[in-house]
Amino acid sequence: MTTEPKTMTLPEKYANQVEGVLSCYDRLIVTGSLQPLCYAKGMTHYLSQQGIRVFDFATWAQPKRDEIRANAEALAQANGITIEFIRKQGTRKEDRINAILKQRGEQPGLVHIFSALERCNTYEPWHDKASGKTYVRYIESKCLHYYFYFIDAELGLCYLRVPTWAPFRLQFYCNGHAWLANQLTRRGIEYTLRDNAFVHVSDYAQANALADRLEGPALHATLDRVARQYCPVIASLAVTVTWSLMQVEYATDVVFKSRADLQAVYPHLVETLIHTVKPDNVATFLGRKLHGAYTGEVTSGLNKRLQGTRIKHTMGPTSIKLYDKFAQVLRIETTTNDVSFFKQYRQVQHRDGHQETTWTTMKKTIYSLAALREVMVAANRRYLDLISALERPDIGVAGTQQLARLTHPQVEGDHRYTGFNPLADDDVQIFRLLLRGEFAISGLTNRALRVLLPDKTSGQICRLLKRLRVHGLIKKVGHRYKYYLTEFGQRAASLVLKLRELVVIPYLAGQPAL
Repeated sequence: MTTEPKTMTLPEKYANQVEGVLSCYDRLIVTGSLQPLCYAKGMTHYLSQQGIRVFDFATWAQPKRDEIRANAEALAQANGITIEFIRKQGTRKEDRINAILKQRGEQPGLVHIFSALERCNTYEPWHDKASGKTYVRYIESKCLHYYFYFIDAELGLCYLRVPTWAPFRLQFYCNGHAWLANQLTRRGIEYTLRDNAFVHVSDYAQANALADRLEGPALHATLDRVARQYCPVIASLAVTVTWSLMQVEYATDVVFKSRADLQAVYPHLVETLIHTVKPDNVATFLGRKLHGAYTGEVTSGLNKRLQGTRIKHTMGPTSIKLYDKFAQVLRIETTTNDVSFFKQYRQVQHRDGHQETTWTTMKKTIYSLAALREVMVAANRRYLDLISALERPDIGVAGTQQLARLTHPQVEGDHRYTGFNPLADDDVQIFRLLLRGEFAISGLTNRALRVLLPDKTSGQICRLLKRLRVHGLIKKVGHRYKYYLTEFGQRAASLVLKLRELVVIPYLAGQPAL
């Protein structure tokens, strides 16, 4: 029996052109909620405990607003900063900060303060005549916000957004690449960082190990310290802050030695992906199944920007992107605006009091960073695996043997199983079914295929599964009647669809091959 060669990953295929691979958190936006002021019932209860009438809410909140303003002005004066009020929408604060940093330098401390009149969720007093109860309820309003940009010794450049009106919902930003740069500096590991991407690291293994250490407990201590410094009402109100993940990006960078090396590969790769990746593939990348009950959108799009060409696949609040950063770094990046999109194996407390450990939605707390890293790394790896399968395979004897294995009849025992024709509609349909996202996660079964191939009987499906196994396209798992694509099956199915959709059909239609 022919031994199946191991599929080479993209970094392995281009080992002479690739310097290294680095996975790291990128953009992190965290919200801070003052407990119990962050929800209407909690605010109503807090006012009651303090002996404050609900209809005196505004009178109670005004001194807190003044306290935040006075603190911002004192910090600005102490650091020789003039608070800059933003009048135009769409003003890029980052450009202004970069200009200041060129003059100021990268030393830790307060960099600048912006102020802006922006929307916020707040409360208004309300008396319900039907129930006779008085409480506060949510409304949308506007208030002055301060943006404190500063350089932290651990996290690098950050900002904290502080509203001046209750319930004082905070927003914090940092970048995992800046944090990692500080860790590398402390250990004497040489690197070159451009913006938020490493274009050189002297020890990628150590850098990846350090990147995995960005977790909730250490981040929590920094967040609490920063919040007390820039939002003094936390201390005066004697409340605690709960930190939740609002937006998270996780990047896997394949760093090429030169721009020319990456650009020799990238354009062809993008053209292939934009035509090959289907909605069920996107779901698979993100660890989900695309079933009939799903009502959201799954989209793919190509975008050419000044920084490079980007392909983006989106499913609900989560996306996975591929782009050539600085034309030298091939970046795969998973982004989510709702951490609960992902599943986590954790302990669940039910309403009736009993507990169980099961797969359920991931918590939004910053203490989910370790578990979130695992699922985002897996998403990036699945995307990299697809790229590796779609990228032009090695040719020669091995390739010729594998082609014969796919297309020639195979004999097992007394039975002869016909080969697969990459251009025949029936066989192409089978290859397309094999690449469906749900099969990559939960496996292929006779029952599942009968739903998708209603014109075939159970016996015909059994013979089809046997034919796929004999040709080495699928493998059986344990003693169960469940099958998964082999590495050869993944390569063969991807190649068949690529050949048909990007070469044969365009050519026969009189169009140049894509």
